[in-house]
Amino acid sequence: MLCYKLCRQPRPKSEWPQEECLIRDDIKRLWPELDWIQNADLREKVTRTWERAFELSPLRPDDLNQIPFTLLVPNCPTTFMEHKRCVVHISRHSAEAMREFMGNSLKIDLDTVIAGAILADVGKLLEYEIKAGKAVQSPRGEMVRHPFTGVALAMECGVPDAVCHIIAAHAAEGDLVKRTTEAFIVHHADFMAFLPFKNLKF
Repeated sequence: MLCYKLCRQPRPKSEWPQEECLIRDDIKRLWPELDWIQNADLREKVTRTWERAFELSPLRPDDLNQIPFTLLVPNCPTTFMEHKRCVVHISRHSAEAMREFMGNSLKIDLDTVIAGAILADVGKLLEYEIKAGKAVQSPRGEMVRHPFTGVALAMECGVPDAVCHIIAAHAAEGDLVKRTTEAFIVHHADFMAFLPFKNLKF
């Protein structure tokens, strides 16, 4: 039976160690879109998941503005954060358009969409490492892909199942499950910002 260690209630900021405060400030700089999450408890759990990922990762916050978003495209010219923030924006705008035109027949939780898009690739912090100045797949990443490590991080931090489902289902692994509406939105946003790069010549 799998056991998940849930995070403790967050401490007051005045009690945080200095390094923890700096990491949290870095996360806020990386992710201004966190403020789009209306539910304060969910916003805190999403932030804590990124914090936990950095605690376990060889990567530092500044690395995400330098490394490619994928190792599947040789010489990929787009960084991790450029791709990820694009996916979050596409997801939000898509969800808003669907709510505007189909909201009477299709219920969409916008906070779930945004949180899921922000967390979809958090597991890559455990899948990647940097060697000789280049991002490469870590030994852990060769065995456990980021949808799995992402869900593990999120569940440890108490992220709701509806958001964990998006993390689990955003990549090809999700083709084996029945995706929620919110998961479909993030999945397609992610591939919209990925597949065109497979056809480019560099």
